[in-house]
Amino acid sequence: MAIERTFSIIKPDATARNLTGAVNAIIEKAGLRIVAQKRILMTRGQAETFYAVHKARPFFGELVDFMTSGPVVVQVLEGEGAILKYRDVMGATDPSKAAEGTIRKVHAKSIGENSVHGSDAAETAAIEIAQFFAGNEIVG
Repeated sequence: MAIERTFSIIKPDATARNLTGAVNAIIEKAGLRIVAQKRILMTRGQAETFYAVHKARPFFGELVDFMTSGPVVVQVLEGEGAILKYRDVMGATDPSKAAEGTIRKVHAKSIGENSVHGSDAAETAAIEIAQFFAGNEIVG
């Protein structure tokens, strides 16, 4: 399997509870390397651009409000099969359906406040990484 990169966000519900280190520990235990990371306050424009795929959905406004409600930690993760591996580590969107030991099973509060985001494909990961990181900020 090839070494690849994926994008991650530790969402406001998790940063508000000081869970960045706990989430990072799960990520690293799974064999993924954090090659870029920064804590930011996402602007409304950034959130609307990031979630543009959901613009027509009824929850779009609520999602943008949530993602701009407090600090987030944006990350680039690297490893063999990083995209699928991180999706497994995150767990199902609904924490009640997530596997034991996954980030969402352990830390998510609800489907909406599910603690983390991860890219779903290589193309998406490239776009999401480029939205938040310059090339020289990624140090593998």
